Amino acid sequence: MIRFILVALFVVLFLICSIPLLIVEYFIGKFNMDIKSRSSLAIVNWAFRVCLFLAGTKVTVIGEENVPKDQPVLYVGNHRSYFDILITYVRVPRPTGYIAKKEMLRYPLLRDWMRYLHCLFLDRNDLKQGMKTILEGIEKIKSGISICIFPEGTRNKVNDTFLPFHDGSFKIADKSGCAIVPMAINNTASIFEDHLPKIKKTHVVLEYCKPIYMKDLTREEKKGVSAKVQETIKETYFKNKELV
Repeated sequence: MIRFILVALFVVLFLICSIPLLIVEYFIGKFNMDIKSRSSLAIVNWAFRVCLFLAGTKVTVIGEENVPKDQPVLYVGNHRSYFDILITYVRVPRPTGYIAKKEMLRYPLLRDWMRYLHCLFLDRNDLKQGMKTILEGIEKIKSGISICIFPEGTRNKVNDTFLPFHDGSFKIADKSGCAIVPMAINNTASIFEDHLPKIKKTHVVLEYCKPIYMKDLTREEKKGVSAKVQETIKETYFKNKELV
């Protein structure tokens, strides 16, 4: 329980103490949005690294050279834990927005930082609003912001299984022309979700697979791209199980 208390206390203190930073970042954005994006990224990266340190999380990263550094991408990963966001976010080389459920909007300060980081909020029960979120993601990519999505739609609660990937997630890559970077994430639920409310010292493996470009696929291959990406992630996930 000590790790849980330390992480929870740090998060609360960070959110409260960061109110002046939110104000400063707001005014920076009035003059230079790029500087705001990068400074917000640096601030939250630091906070996430502290959380991972307090949680005792060791991360092995494989295939980071597969992430294009000179262009925005669509990151696609499997999802078992809240810590998936922390672990993947501290590795991004450029401002990156995550697609989150709209329920996150109920948390003050947290939602403000998420907006500063270009996160988008998805209503999973409204198809029209869902398509609007996808269109916003396309515009983010076109403006140079990477997008990360977990296309299972929710955290999978069963170890070593995968929920179906939602096809709509991949329209962002199809319409923007960006690369899809599959991410296989192993063992994150062992940090917290597998033994609530304890946080335990854990070894996690994150592997970035080779990027996939929609422009290189045939029409039929584009229709099956969600299954292709999921299969790539599954194969990598089970390959890396022996590393944790």
